[in-house]
Amino acid sequence: MAVLEIKNLHVSIEGKEILKGVNLTMKTGEIHAIMGPNGTGKSTLSAAIMGHPTYEVTEGEVLLDGENILEMEVDERARAGLFLAVQYPSEIAGITNAEFMRAAINSRRDDDNKMGVMEFIKKLDEKMDLLDMPEEMAERYLNEGFSGGEKKRNEILQLLMIEPTFAILDEIDSGLDIDALQVVSKGVNEMRGDNFGSLIITHYQRLLNYITPDVVHIMMDGHVVKTGGAELAQQLEAEGYKGLMEELGIEYNVEEHE
Repeated sequence: MAVLEIKNLHVSIEGKEILKGVNLTMKTGEIHAIMGPNGTGKSTLSAAIMGHPTYEVTEGEVLLDGENILEMEVDERARAGLFLAVQYPSEIAGITNAEFMRAAINSRRDDDNKMGVMEFIKKLDEKMDLLDMPEEMAERYLNEGFSGGEKKRNEILQLLMIEPTFAILDEIDSGLDIDALQVVSKGVNEMRGDNFGSLIITHYQRLLNYITPDVVHIMMDGHVVKTGGAELAQQLEAEGYKGLMEELGIEYNVEEHE
């Protein structure tokens, strides 16, 4: 069992503090969801964990099995077992999907355990079939000319191929229709198991109808203000943030973050 622990994390952007002491612990075998209004720091949390240079960590730690990953470069964090699916994946001309994924897989393996071509093709065919992706997408340049839905499916394909220890999925449901949402959710559910954990960032309950979380965290104003089970997301859907704030005695202007 691997453990990802966020301890008193403070993060600023251009001198403005966004995260104000986030604490969160998750283990493999668990799916966690983070919900909250716009501007509360959800995407900042994901970017800070993976080491985006725009985000300055001013205090706190992010521990992967007790090791502070904030001292690692971005590629070192990925090789250690972290994966980030972002809202707007970058397009990279000249590198095919297949080339990218095989390189990513083998970067986490030693020289005696590299994935061979035939093993890679077999696995790729299986995962693309699971996600209802046409074979030609493997040879297209990475995200180049992809629709929003294709980019999201492609990130889930990368997740299935690379098999990270922890995946941070930042609004993977953004802009997806119901069919695409079901396919993306199918891919995430395929990964569920004792050797995998995921932190899913979303605004909406609808994604959690397809990927049932073990734990739900609510973020407001740079803090995790409440943690509970899947029923917490259902409560939020029914009562909205206003109702939750009244329950918690929090003064927070949601309209400023819409």
